[in-house]
Amino acid sequence: MKSLITKTSLLFSFSLLLLACGGKETKKEKIKETTTKTAPAKTLDIEKPQLKFGFIKLTDMAPLAIAKEKGFFEDEGLFVSVEAQSNWKNILDRVIDGQLDGSHMLAGQPIAAQAGFGRQAELVTPFSMDLNGNGITVSNKVWEGMKPHVKKDENGKPIHPISAEALKPVIDDYKNEGKAFKMGMVFPVSTHNYEIRYWLAASGINPGMYSADNIQGQIGADVLLSVTPPPQMPATLEAGTIYGYCVGEPWNQQAVSKGIGVPVTTNYDIWKNNPEKVFVMTKEFTEKYPNTSVAITKALIRAGKWLDEPGNRAEAVKILSKPQYVGAPEAVLANSMTGTFEFEKGDKRAMPDFNVFYRYNATYPFYSDAIWFLTQMRRWGQIPDAKPAEWYHDKAKEIYRPDIWKKAADILVTEGKIAATDIPTTDGYKPATTDFIDGNKYDAKDPLGYINSFKIGNKEK
Repeated sequence: MKSLITKTSLLFSFSLLLLACGGKETKKEKIKETTTKTAPAKTLDIEKPQLKFGFIKLTDMAPLAIAKEKGFFEDEGLFVSVEAQSNWKNILDRVIDGQLDGSHMLAGQPIAAQAGFGRQAELVTPFSMDLNGNGITVSNKVWEGMKPHVKKDENGKPIHPISAEALKPVIDDYKNEGKAFKMGMVFPVSTHNYEIRYWLAASGINPGMYSADNIQGQIGADVLLSVTPPPQMPATLEAGTIYGYCVGEPWNQQAVSKGIGVPVTTNYDIWKNNPEKVFVMTKEFTEKYPNTSVAITKALIRAGKWLDEPGNRAEAVKILSKPQYVGAPEAVLANSMTGTFEFEKGDKRAMPDFNVFYRYNATYPFYSDAIWFLTQMRRWGQIPDAKPAEWYHDKAKEIYRPDIWKKAADILVTEGKIAATDIPTTDGYKPATTDFIDGNKYDAKDPLGYINSFKIGNKEK
């Protein structure tokens, strides 16, 4: 700690010396300008240089690891410790309580905190960490039951995507034996919960409803969904406590590696280029430390760009395999991080967009992403009462902060670190899309119409 404070003091003294020699500081922006051989650089006047961030051991925490290991945080005058946390609730609590300055978090967590489900707090995100990255895995026994109902190509290999239609007969068999069919997801407001629900419901399988009085989400369910922390998924599957799960990597590939389960679909096939994790801070933090918030976002944008540059994934896998980060074997991480995905053992397929960290404007916090999560919370009853359409838009704009992202990106363009064309021209809403496994159309500007388009779930007037 002492060395960090000393280093920060020296940097500050050096900046004062530059100013004394004729440099000028713009008080309004609090930006000090220096020059390098390659491009003019802007160093923000950091209000809080020493920071602690949290994460869960998943490959999509990669921007945090890369920003630290490649020196992007230090380039911004930030001295960051990055610490693994035990579960998503712990992360949420520690960010709200100020024990963490920010964290890798489920996209649904800051949204739920503002929307009224679970613990309440004013949380914001200026940075989307990735697209895609999840899968749905079933036990070997369940897969054997599904296989006769899965379409195959001329070589006898399953044709993907595999819908939950193939799972229906297996669920029926369990019902006939008087057994509940149990599957796992990582948290009630996780992308994984909404993705496995979407996949099941698209084939007429009811994943269960929430109510104000029943927060288990199993009302009327054909499949009982329950929470299991990501690193524990394979062991829970192997023990027979659950028969399948939806989780991020590397825990689908770990099931393949251990020979205990088979991934049957990825979330790329459920919703092409769907948002996954976000980086979250409290609203209070961003207001108290505005320059620090922009600097953090700058470093993370650079990390996302580095991750998607050709040739860097092998190095990223080595970094993530370290015990202080994901700690999974390199071979398991590489299965999905290097442009492939293995379903059954030996059935490895090209999937270049399974993990996306920068392409397709992956880092930009679109309001339309937040609204999708809100529609799913309402669809399944986590938001128990009907809301007007304006409520969805207002909530999205309270939580998702493209203004912070834009400040960071504009500086990076000035520094020559990203291209101006990497900044999307947008009102914050993606165009309407039908890139879902059921072909249903999602238009974020019509949230009530979208909720009403589903056969299973709540309806709005």
